[in-house]
Amino acid sequence: MKDIKQYIESNKDRFLEELFELIRIPSVSSEEEHKPDMVRCAEHWKGLLLSAGADRAEVMPTRGNPVVYGEKIIDPAKPTVLVYGHYDVMPVAPLELWRTQPFEPVVKDGHIWARGADDDKGQSFMHAKAFEYMVRSSNLPCNVKFMLEGEEEIGSGSLYGFCEEHKELLKADIILVSDTSMIAPDVPSITSGLRGLCYWEVEVTGANHDLHSGIFGGAVANPINVLCKMIADLHDADGHITIPGFYDDVLVLSDEERALMAQAPFDEEAYKRELGVKALKGEKGFSTKERTGIRPCLDVCGIWGGHTGEGTKTVLPSKAYAKISTRLVANQDFEKISELFKRHFEGVAPDYVTVKVTPCHGGAAYVAPLELKAYKAAERAMQDTFGKRPVPTRSGGSIPIVAGFEKILGLKSILMGFGLASDDIHAPNENYPLSQFFKGIETIPLFYKYFAE
Repeated sequence: MKDIKQYIESNKDRFLEELFELIRIPSVSSEEEHKPDMVRCAEHWKGLLLSAGADRAEVMPTRGNPVVYGEKIIDPAKPTVLVYGHYDVMPVAPLELWRTQPFEPVVKDGHIWARGADDDKGQSFMHAKAFEYMVRSSNLPCNVKFMLEGEEEIGSGSLYGFCEEHKELLKADIILVSDTSMIAPDVPSITSGLRGLCYWEVEVTGANHDLHSGIFGGAVANPINVLCKMIADLHDADGHITIPGFYDDVLVLSDEERALMAQAPFDEEAYKRELGVKALKGEKGFSTKERTGIRPCLDVCGIWGGHTGEGTKTVLPSKAYAKISTRLVANQDFEKISELFKRHFEGVAPDYVTVKVTPCHGGAAYVAPLELKAYKAAERAMQDTFGKRPVPTRSGGSIPIVAGFEKILGLKSILMGFGLASDDIHAPNENYPLSQFFKGIETIPLFYKYFAE
């Protein structure tokens, strides 16, 4: 593995141009207009895997966007690593907040700026280049399979069925994922847990059509006002979620486990400065890191209704809408939570409006035991390249399919991500530091080496 740094140095310009070709494909899975781009991106990934050294790569159909599968089997008796990633990206709106064109990547100030630079094209691409190095240098110590999907940003709806249908094809010893972040460039970490997710769209209807706000205002309920009150009532003064039964299955960590988590470096004042806020807000009795790692939360992701265009329009709207999500923790069943929310929110609706809750998608939380052989391999690999033992950390984010892998395929996943909180994934001006990108390519072959040993 000593030649990996030289290989990266000799090929870094090519690596970036190949990554940029991938990023330029606007594979936004949530927008129907980009349906052809999903297929185009999948085909592009197929070519990348074949050129990197895969013996087989194909674009496989699902009931939604296709899955890209690739493999190189050097010896059926050797361990097999299944690499998971996704080629779909988040929408770019609001476009006016971007400082560069989101699908025309540029390198500036040591960062790649583009949608998908980190999440997850940049991080998945590291695996293709690390694999390329291992094949070309004859250093590949075990079998490798790749599975890249096009629906992670919309809940991976089709991938569950794909995994059920192709259990034999996807047989492996461990799943390796780079779709998470590190604490800081000088504080390497491995994500040992992910929160689960539930997502709904809510519709509140008052009168059967929009009304004049002067003639009817004060006599007929305004659905926007009602929706705002209903949302506000979902939390009490201590930041607890008020849905009956919501906390029944929450796994409570011991004082010893909480003390271990607290050892991870965290500068709350720097955190506030970076976010531009004067104070933080969350569930009473828990630290900021605990609120985003071991406790559930509920947030409004979008809200709209009435006149939102240019100028004024004195209207009392007929309808108001919101998109609401919860992040769940270990032991919480996302299907149970989905039903609890629907029953509660529709049940507390006052008589002067009608409320409809539509579940969108969800997934379970995931925890990786630190004693896993694969975790130890990832820990040793990161220690080699970063010079420090990585810290285990619980992520506030969700990758619902990871829990699905365990349920369907019986496989644990190692979440060895190289992103940073400052990469602004899902937001305007997404970026990925070149140093993290190249460090990832350097680290991944070491994981294979130690895992195979």
